[in-house]
Amino acid sequence: MIDRLVHIYMTSIITGDIINSKESSPKNWLEPLKLVLNHFGNSPATWEIFRGDSFQLEVAPEQALEACILIKATIKQFKNIDVRLAIGIGEKSFVSDKITESNGEAFINSGVCFEELKKTTLAVKSSFETFDTPINIMLELAQLTINYWSSTSALLIKTTLEHPDFNQSELAKTLGKTQGNISQGLKRAGFDELFKLLNYYKTQIQTIC
Repeated sequence: MIDRLVHIYMTSIITGDIINSKESSPKNWLEPLKLVLNHFGNSPATWEIFRGDSFQLEVAPEQALEACILIKATIKQFKNIDVRLAIGIGEKSFVSDKITESNGEAFINSGVCFEELKKTTLAVKSSFETFDTPINIMLELAQLTINYWSSTSALLIKTTLEHPDFNQSELAKTLGKTQGNISQGLKRAGFDELFKLLNYYKTQIQTIC
């Protein structure tokens, strides 16, 4: 078992849980959730699911928002459920072989951020208010679209994020749709605006990490 102090470095910890998990059988969403978390590393060092419908994931700070959008799109494929996601950015000063037993500023910020999720389902907390405030306003605005994705929109966004090099024709072939369907679907899901938000986040995170 690994359990030690580490060279302190900046990271991001995502804490999440499934909203209305009792409204959908875990047979529907648990394996897709595990697959998307496994995209970022192995369990239990990088991610872990606990209490049945809660989880933590460690990713590089510049990946954190895109990881959250991918998780959100994965879960919103299934009716009646959603996911709360809190990004904590900061130092990691203690590592265990299980992410839920590691510690540091990023973990604390993620926990505080998660407890403060009331009217929103996605937020970020770092030690820099000048970073957090504008990003969180943008996230609240983005959720006016994201929180109302249909299962079709969610699958389209998930596929697009998982295949960033695909053009619309390739996406259409993958999903068994026409290029026109893909174009309209991406517009309906707000993908262009979401893409701009992701790029803005990545440029801003470099100012604090």
